[in-house]
Amino acid sequence: MTLKNNPFLFLATSYKGLLIGFLLVSMTSCGIYSFRDAVIPENVKTVKIGFIENKARYVNPQLAPLLTDKLQQKIIGQTKLTRTNNDDAHYQIYATITNYDPSQTVGVSAQQATTNRLTVTVHVLLKKTLDNKELEFDVTRNFDFSANLTLNQAESQLMDDIVRNITDDIFNQIFSNW
Repeated sequence: MTLKNNPFLFLATSYKGLLIGFLLVSMTSCGIYSFRDAVIPENVKTVKIGFIENKARYVNPQLAPLLTDKLQQKIIGQTKLTRTNNDDAHYQIYATITNYDPSQTVGVSAQQATTNRLTVTVHVLLKKTLDNKELEFDVTRNFDFSANLTLNQAESQLMDDIVRNITDDIFNQIFSNW
């Protein structure tokens, strides 16, 4: 069997193959790198996800239920946590939409608005009952849209992005060790 016919032998005998092999072994053996989506202590088994309240000055009635549903789906789908409604859940997540501001103009051309910005902020409270700790943080995202669109048109175009991005940011703040 020749080196050209067996890619494993070729990689093993080449400098590039040795370098790749060394990097793979060192990355997996040092314990620093993790390719999982979520970092959760082993003793954390349950999560309670409260309905996201909307206390923004301007209320989009679709946003709170869509965010709540998407966050529940993401946590259940990408972690091994069991969802519960009990107040003794190991992680308890409560969130409030505190800002939904569609009134910013960010692009102007020939003295006319060309781009508007919708800013969405969600305040999150994470209670870790096993540690008796609480973590509070805000997630804010900006979504630009054409000034030629009405707010209703922009919302219908942006809603999927808003829900996905805010949900991802909340999830990453809670479950990622960045």
